[in-house]
Amino acid sequence: MTYTHHLTLDQPYAQAVESVRAALSDQGFGIITEIDMRAMFEMKLDADAAEEIGDYIILGACNPSLARRALAAEPQLGALLPCNVIVRASTEDGRSIIEAMDPKVMVQLSDSDHVRAVADDADARLRAALASFAAG
Repeated sequence: MTYTHHLTLDQPYAQAVESVRAALSDQGFGIITEIDMRAMFEMKLDADAAEEIGDYIILGACNPSLARRALAAEPQLGALLPCNVIVRASTEDGRSIIEAMDPKVMVQLSDSDHVRAVADDADARLRAALASFAAG
């Protein structure tokens, strides 16, 4: 089962993080959580673990109007929010890997037509954010 949308970007990590932030913003998403996995591994494990994971950030993206609709349909869907988007350095020089959760995974856990509509809208917006890199 595929649960993410995937893209390899010809940008170094730091630039890719900023590009992803901008693309998500253009689609109405704000970043409400941010986890720097490298820093967390170094703090909680050790420098070797941090080096092993490399540059890797999880951005918790939220479109408030979509979240409102989803939570109105099924309040327990909050356990699946926000939409996580990963930016990580590729093992190939100068490239970054972007992975965004597929919101349609929520539909597999719910029979609600309202949830399906929200997931479709969120999916279209996340795909548009990723597609902007191909267009730009």
